[in-house]
Amino acid sequence: MAEPDASKWKIAAFVSAFAFLALLASIFIAGRVRALFGLRSLNSATIITRVQSLKQLVTVRYSIERVVGLREPKVPLGEESILLMVEGEALAGVDLETMRARDIAHSGNRKFLITLPSARLFDVFLNEKETKVWDRQVTWWTPWVPPDPDLEHKARLQGLDDVRNAALKMGILDEAQKNAQTAIRDLLAGFGAQADFKTRPLD
Repeated sequence: MAEPDASKWKIAAFVSAFAFLALLASIFIAGRVRALFGLRSLNSATIITRVQSLKQLVTVRYSIERVVGLREPKVPLGEESILLMVEGEALAGVDLETMRARDIAHSGNRKFLITLPSARLFDVFLNEKETKVWDRQVTWWTPWVPPDPDLEHKARLQGLDDVRNAALKMGILDEAQKNAQTAIRDLLAGFGAQADFKTRPLD
């Protein structure tokens, strides 16, 4: 199977900040903040409970467009080709449910050193409404060559790989890590605590 023609693809990505901003806004709804964080004492157990409540914190969403091209040689000769317009989504964040008490260290008066898990991709998927076959051909001089019923499926799998690799190359994990730190820093600021961060290496 031939590789897609590199001249026939493009990437258009954006970071969707709406979900992230909505998360921060929900944290600071006045009544909820007082109910959650109106605490007289702060310790590592309290902090870890509040941080874990965010669970799998998705902080970045990339939307990536590609044109995936595949060619399959046929036996004894000829070929079949497909061009697939792909729009994919990549979601990244930090899994805070994996944190343990040892990841929170009290470093001073209402100050904490927090070791966060490394950011990772939570999901990569195709937007089916925006993913479509642009062109599909079998060489005209070999009309007896049967089409491959799985060629579109193969192109979709290639599209998913392309979206995943493009998101990683564009720095989605670094951005997700920074956004997670911002969310937790603002979370703790709601009840007067400060946070510095370290990142736990991937296992």
